[in-house]
Amino acid sequence: MVAGMSSSTHPGAPRTSRTGRPRSAETDSAILEATRASLVELGWSKLTMGDVATRAGVAKTTLYRRWANKNELVVDAVAVLFDELELADRGSLVADVEGVVLQFAELLGQPETKTALMGVVAESTCDEALRARIRSAIVERQKRLVVEGRERAQARGELPYEADPEAEARNTDLIFDVVAGAVVHRALVSAQPVDAEWARRFTSLLVSGLAALPR
Repeated sequence: MVAGMSSSTHPGAPRTSRTGRPRSAETDSAILEATRASLVELGWSKLTMGDVATRAGVAKTTLYRRWANKNELVVDAVAVLFDELELADRGSLVADVEGVVLQFAELLGQPETKTALMGVVAESTCDEALRARIRSAIVERQKRLVVEGRERAQARGELPYEADPEAEARNTDLIFDVVAGAVVHRALVSAQPVDAEWARRFTSLLVSGLAALPR
């Protein structure tokens, strides 16, 4: 989707306290949900750790045991939403890509996702630790969709297998950048609809380009 992070169950997850009682998944979920609600109501600039703590019904110290600052908290709050993306098996590579593109666009259309993503990206331009957290919590985790899609297409015979692991990794990065970049730009920068027709045309262009990737 690392600097500023300590060990946890997966990259980009909230930090785990070294002392005290075991972490509560219910508390974590309440905090992340409260963060998203605060973003929608208050916006990035007015959101505070104190407001999130009040909404979640926890002490502010509880937040700081898990997240060092607002930036980390907001990244993890939106990362949970991105983790819900799925690459459904719709029978062909083209159909699979169209489906996930439309699902991604729908996610970007949610007020909490839009506000959070635009806010953290803007802040990350002068914060390397935040950029690293975005890469870890969102970008790297969501590359699983590309890996899954290519493996499925290879099994169907729609794409060739790659013998070089390094080339495969480079191509995975490139495919992710193309899909994510195009959809984010269309939905959030240009503020144009990502509808079925746009998804069809984009997917046609992408799939045609996959055959020409260096291997």
